[in-house]
Amino acid sequence: MNVCIAAGGTGGHLYPGIALAQEMMRQDEKSQIQFVGTPRGLEVRVLPEVGFELRCIAARGVMGTSPIRALVALAQLPYAIGQCIRLLRKKKSDLVIGIGGYTSPPLFFAALYLGIPRVLVEPNVIPGMANRVLCRIADTVLLAFEETKRSFRGVPTYVVGVPLRRGFKRFQDTKTVDRWHGDRHTILIFGGSQGSRTLNRVVVRAVSFLNTNRAGLRIVHQTGGSDCLFVRHDYAERHLDATVVTSLDDMAAAYAAADVVISRAGAGTIAELTACGKPAILIPFPSAAGQHQLRNAEVMVNAGAAVLIEETCLSDRLLADTIQTLISDTDRLARMARCSAELAKHDATEQSVKFCRELVEQPSRRAV
Repeated sequence: MNVCIAAGGTGGHLYPGIALAQEMMRQDEKSQIQFVGTPRGLEVRVLPEVGFELRCIAARGVMGTSPIRALVALAQLPYAIGQCIRLLRKKKSDLVIGIGGYTSPPLFFAALYLGIPRVLVEPNVIPGMANRVLCRIADTVLLAFEETKRSFRGVPTYVVGVPLRRGFKRFQDTKTVDRWHGDRHTILIFGGSQGSRTLNRVVVRAVSFLNTNRAGLRIVHQTGGSDCLFVRHDYAERHLDATVVTSLDDMAAAYAAADVVISRAGAGTIAELTACGKPAILIPFPSAAGQHQLRNAEVMVNAGAAVLIEETCLSDRLLADTIQTLISDTDRLARMARCSAELAKHDATEQSVKFCRELVEQPSRRAV
């Protein structure tokens, strides 16, 4: 099966695409997978590392930008569609997959023109604008949450969960409850694939307020590119056992080692937390389109798997008190971990690929 995937910009778009590509290759090593992205996104660094080809197109975002930049982006759309048409013809693609973001529309319109089957993946509770528009020309929409169905009325939808990379399979049965009864606690902090300056600054200060034995506290903190040296220096000044990195290559291992996670609430993060059965303190990105991170977080909070702190209420003291409360109550951490694990959809990747293959194998849906 020859597949072209539009997934890039941020980890929330890219990593589910990589998960699907890896599973397709696992099932059929003759599969050919091509990614579409831009030179500005995370995909430029990550895709070569995992062995997938990237074709950059002239796509730009429209939402959350100035009117002039939005007009420029719209003016470039026909050219980007033409790039995708040439690519799909050259690769003789059987299927295209869009995971939201501004690279999906050119690929989807090109696939529509060529009669190639089209699958949308929506990992968030609240769909993004691109997927809201593209669902009208999608053959199938794969969802992470049941409540998202109401945003895609009249379109074939299937609730499968968020596709996760195979590394998370190794840890789906990992149990860390016994370790919580010791005196040492590991806290994992990250602000998504690009990091979060707000989290970087608040977390370091919050740790200073903790009443717990700091010798028994270990911190793993992914900062993103710009704040790593500053955060590393601040932890060192406080004589804390902290591993500070710009990025974490093995997220599954980082989750497995953590007792509690402090993070944003992107759809990929929620899926990873639940796959590893981890309790969390979630601080949603307030500018996320449609407040989708807040809605994602509420799913875990309502299940008893996480504590929510909205950024408008965030303070050093509040975060410190929340951390202190959790790491001082191992029974509560264990309950939260179980609730988190109950939300997991461990077969999301396999189910997603199954629906993709079924669509391609329908004679009426084959490319013409």
